[in-house]
Amino acid sequence: MRVLWIFAHPERHSLNGTLLDTGLRTLDTLGHEHRVSDLYAMGWKAVVDGADFPAADTGDSGRLRVGDAQEQAYRGAELSPDIRAEQEKIAWADVLVFQFPLWWFGPPAILKGWFDRVLVQGFAFGLKDADGTTLRYGAGGLTGKRALIVTSVGARESSFGPRGIHGPIDEVLFPLLHGTFWYTGMAPLAPFTVYGADRTTPEGALDTAEALSRRLRTLESEAPLAYRHEQGGDYDEDLVLRPEAAPGRSGVAAHRTDDDPERLDRTDQLPLHSAQLSLRHLPV
Repeated sequence: MRVLWIFAHPERHSLNGTLLDTGLRTLDTLGHEHRVSDLYAMGWKAVVDGADFPAADTGDSGRLRVGDAQEQAYRGAELSPDIRAEQEKIAWADVLVFQFPLWWFGPPAILKGWFDRVLVQGFAFGLKDADGTTLRYGAGGLTGKRALIVTSVGARESSFGPRGIHGPIDEVLFPLLHGTFWYTGMAPLAPFTVYGADRTTPEGALDTAEALSRRLRTLESEAPLAYRHEQGGDYDEDLVLRPEAAPGRSGVAAHRTDDDPERLDRTDQLPLHSAQLSLRHLPV
């Protein structure tokens, strides 16, 4: 199996750095191939601008239409070299692992910029089948690949629970799990979430690294999150769930078909409870 690991953390000497090292060693032990995109180390440019597609045709208006320019440059192999390199890694990979600290309920800007610049129209989305139907939500340019989030948060696990002040972690990560991964056809796996990460001890970091190592052993076998396919018959022509689909449910949970839509946490994850930790040897 071939794994592309996208790492978005500014400090390699951190808990996240430890998890990255552990993850890569585990993949080696399992006989998997891997490549790493360490975005901060690469000096990744986080903003979309005209330099991404310098040969784009702006027409008579001179206006840059980003989606059209991206697709034109992609199809003409005229995207900037850094974008093309990342797309080649994606095409090579069977599984994409996205590792980042959760900042302001989302990934760091550098990773958001990776999504914006790399998953361009014509490559990851905007494709159509022979009948002219747009392929998305369970179909698209990245169909057949799996995606796993490895993320750390400073808050305790209970505050991300069903009644926690931050909201359930599956809802916080829904824009990535559903709106990015599933939209482009990637099968999203339940995220690996480390709670209380900025208060962990070296012993706690070791426990978490071991939990991640165990989790990676399931990359090929675990069932993805049970999101509904857009073309599966559950949505009407306005892309709204039909009355018979998920009756009595609304919001994020309604777009999953499993019996327990609000629970994404896995039993093999080892949360770090902040009330029991006091040392701060490792930044999150």
